[in-house]
Order: sequence, then structure tokens, then C-alpha cells
Amino acid sequence: MNDDQVPSRAGNDSTPNKKGSASERPTETAEFTELSFLKRNRDRLAAIGVFLVTSVLTVLSFPPFNTSEFAYAFAAPAVFWAYLRPSFRLYAGTLLAAQAVAWCVILGWLHHVTWVGLLLLGPFVGAWIGLWYLAVWWAMPRMWTRRPLQRILVILGLAGLWALIEWTRGWVLGGFPWLPLAASQWQRSIVLQVASLTGSAGVSFLLILFNLGIAAYAHRLLRQSHQGLRKRCPEFMFALMLLIFPAFLMLGDTFRQQRVDVARLALVQPHIPQEIKWEPAHGTEIAATLEALTLEAARQWPDAILWPEAVTPWAVQGEPRARDFVSTLALRARVPLVLGSIAIEEADRADEAWFNAVLIATPEGGVSPSFYAKRRLVPFGEYVPLRPLLGWLSKVVPVGDDFARGHDPHPLILPMQRGIAVLGPLICYEDTYPQLARASVRSGAEILTVHTNNGWFGEDGAAVQHAAHAVLRAIETRRPLVRVGNSGWSGWIDEFGNVREMMADAEGSIYYRGVKTISVSRDMRWADRQSVYVRYGDWFVLMSAVLASAAGALLRLSAPPTEPSDL
Repeated sequence: MNDDQVPSRAGNDSTPNKKGSASERPTETAEFTELSFLKRNRDRLAAIGVFLVTSVLTVLSFPPFNTSEFAYAFAAPAVFWAYLRPSFRLYAGTLLAAQAVAWCVILGWLHHVTWVGLLLLGPFVGAWIGLWYLAVWWAMPRMWTRRPLQRILVILGLAGLWALIEWTRGWVLGGFPWLPLAASQWQRSIVLQVASLTGSAGVSFLLILFNLGIAAYAHRLLRQSHQGLRKRCPEFMFALMLLIFPAFLMLGDTFRQQRVDVARLALVQPHIPQEIKWEPAHGTEIAATLEALTLEAARQWPDAILWPEAVTPWAVQGEPRARDFVSTLALRARVPLVLGSIAIEEADRADEAWFNAVLIATPEGGVSPSFYAKRRLVPFGEYVPLRPLLGWLSKVVPVGDDFARGHDPHPLILPMQRGIAVLGPLICYEDTYPQLARASVRSGAEILTVHTNNGWFGEDGAAVQHAAHAVLRAIETRRPLVRVGNSGWSGWIDEFGNVREMMADAEGSIYYRGVKTISVSRDMRWADRQSVYVRYGDWFVLMSAVLASAAGALLRLSAPPTEPSDL
């Protein structure tokens, strides 16, 4: 019997009892009114509960919170509610609001730069992800009475739709792929190993599939009258089996590692306040800080010294005093410098291009004329999108006109005493784009480096969220990744996503000024070898689109049985 139906008190007797009708009628009317009131308020209470649980668990799933286990169940309450057939208006409003609130909290560090940007971006990301919940509302009531294999296909399709929606976030309106669901597991490397095959989309797929399995199991236990073994849930068991697979993948590689030290690198974290970073009056002070830290790092006899993004107060490529400063410092340190700075190229006297770049300076040759130029620029930070329409808006970074975009993923060759290192630099939030790291490795990079400046965003968690993406890039490409920031997070991650070393002060804070020398090693089985993801790219996203389409076609074109099936 449908929960919405009110049973008749007359039974099968079609003849009313005239004696009792007058006294019973008020009682029946009162009971009917009470049931209608309870039904209306049940839906509202369910909406409040789902809103609170979904928004809170979504926030807690991601860094900086160390509660990534919530990522396995954060969506289950909303999926379970969809089985109960709430109205579309109530369900859509509840889940879109929950996602908007959750993502405003997750991206709360953005308020250090712009409150308007936060209040626009948070709800936009929430609405984009909220599209998935609308598909869940449509699919769940049509799914649960079908045969087990059909139900499994449907949850596979919904998991594929999640992966597809996350992928589109990487390019729609310029792209903002920040914090895919896979990034929630950045400190739980076992489940992440599948990313070397599928990219991070495969990890997100497994996590949301498990959410769907939990909801299906809960619905079977609470809403269906099965007993004994008939309470088993094929969707849950299937999702659990797929989730276990990465563990076996991890164990096999862990026991067979052949690690060899390849470079001893010193990380310089200058912790330069953002409010003075671009002020010409503080240029001499900043240069003195870099000089002192670099010479301190040189006393630890590293193979090279790494600086963060755009750390020099002047353009090293294009301004003679900056070039001379860096060349002289490399000579005094007696080791190469790998640094982030501005590079200026003049096409002619009337036109010059500014690049956010990574350069190499050696003691023997000074600053190399070749450099890596950033390929993904930050909207309103490094350029104004749609400038003919939005040109009246200013950039956050007070550096002249728009930066020029780089296009070449080829690595930088770092000469060291023990040989050479082939570096694949990424600047700022480029490590949130898996395609960029993949292109660098396909071009020959053997070590990925990330040079960044999270000083814009305070100490509210942006640096830790940002570092979570670096773990994904290391696993996808099976390359060690070294990360150096102006003020947190600095350290290195091995090709299996394990954080090997991290810079922190005596109190455990990552936000401080200092240097640290790290010994980077490699699993030599991956030397000159490419992962499946590097070779074939986003093939899993295409497969996810096929699964989503197949599940949608199944639900649209075939009629479900009238009763649940266990066959």
C-alpha cells in the first residue's frame, strides 16, 4: 500500500451504518485531517534533515577537516530520500540549497580576496553539482522495483554521471575543477591508486557508487518487508567489491617498490605578506629575505634550491637588476636555483608579453633564457576574461596588463652534481588540472614541481585543499611531486600519493618562514614508463558518459515490474 493512501474505515460493506454514522463522522474527519497534517510536515521535516546532514557531511568530507570517511556516505541520505518520492520542487530546492551552503563554506577562504566572488562561486559550484541530485530524484523511484542487474546498471550510470559533471567543471566558463570528490581522500592513499588507471574521475566514481549502495541497502532494510537472506542488497555488495579493488592494486605495488634517491632539494618558503608582495617600496626587503633564506639552504648542501611562484619583486627575465641578483645568488650558493618569477618577452618595441614563469639559474651560466610559462591563468587574477565586456573590472594582482598564456608543456632540464633532473613545472592552481600534469609527463618530465603562492587566501584551509590535488597528480602520472609555496603547503609526495615530507614549524603550523632540505626518491620501475592515465587520458570519463546514457535509456524505455524483484 502506498504511504500516501489513507485506508477506508468502511471495509467491504457498501451500506453505511446509519446509527453510528453521526457519531463516527467527526472522528473520521479528525483522523483524516491529522494524517494529512502529518504527511505534509513529514516531508518538511525530511527536507530539513536532509539539508542539514548533506551540507554538514559535504563540508566535513573535504580538507582541511581530517574526516574524509564522511565522503563514503555524505550523499546517501539525499539518495534515500529520493526513493520516497518527495515532490520535485521540495527535493530540488533542498539539495540545491544544501550544495550552495556547503560550497560557500568549503570555499570560505576566498573571502580574503573577494566576498562577492565567494557568494557567486560557491552557489554556482553547488548548483552544478546539484544537477546530479536532480538525476537521482528522477532515477530512484523508477529503479528499485527492477531486477538486480538493472539496478546495478542504474547506480553505475549515476556514478558515471557524477564523474561526468566533475569533468565538465574543469572547462565550463573557463574551468574551476577545485576539489573533486577524489581529493577528499588525499590522506587515504589506498583508494586513490585507481587514479593511475582512470584519473581522479575513477576515484570519485567509486566513492559516489558506495554512497548509492548505502542508500539502496538502507531502503531495502527500512522500506521493504524482506526477511533473512532476502534482505541482501546486490547494489551495496557490488559497490563494496569495486571499492576494495584499489586496495589490492596498492598492496601489489607497495611490496615491489625499488626506491632510489634521485635529488636532494632545498625548499625556500619566504612567507612574504601578500599586502607588500607587489609593493615596489618593499622590493629590497623581499630580496634580502630571499638572499638570507637561500644562503641558509645552501649550507645544507642540496642539489638545487626551489623558490615558490612569482617570488621576486622584479621580473627576472626582462629586468637586468633582477637577473643579476638571481645569477649572483646562484653563484654564491654554488647550486642551481629553480624559481618562480615574471618573464617579459618583447615582440617589438611597442609590444611585450608578460608570463608567470618558472626559470632555472645555475652558478656557471646564470639565468637560463628558456623558461616554463604558465598555461592556465587565473580569471581576474592574471587576466580579465571577456575583456571587451568585462574590461571595467580590475584584476586582483596589480601587475600591468593581462599575463600571456604559455602553451609549451616541455620540461626544464636541471643540471645537478649527480646528473640531471627533468622537471615538469606547474604554477599555482595548474595542479588542479590533471591534463596539464599529464601533458608534462608525456613531454618527458620525471619529477613534477608545483610553485605556488597561497598567501592571498589567509590560513583558513586553502593551502591544504590545494595540496590535496598534488596527491592526485602524483598518483595519476606515477611521478614524485615536489611542492613549494610562499606560505604553506610545501613538501614532497611520492608516486603512490604518500606525503613523504612536509614543512612545518615547531608548533606544527605550515604557515611560517623557513627552509627545509628533502631527499626525493623514485620507484625505478616507473622510470621512463607511463601510467595508463598518462597514455590514454580521460578514457574513463567517456566510459562514464556511456554508462550514464545506458542507465537513462533503460529507465526511459522499459517499464519496471509492479513488484520488487530479487531474481
